[in-house]
Amino acid sequence: MQSSHVEALQTKHAGLEAKLRQEQARPAPDDAVIRQIKRQKLKIKEELSAG
Repeated sequence: MQSSHVEALQTKHAGLEAKLRQEQARPAPDDAVIRQIKRQKLKIKEELSAG
């Protein structure tokens, strides 16, 4: 059974993944935005693996 915290993190991670794909699909993707999204995803992934 997953906790609501884990589910919330997974939902947030999926949302960030969607944002990342959307940014990368733009004609001129912003590298700073992409790096920020990837950092946020990594933090969530680390928290999920630590839990």
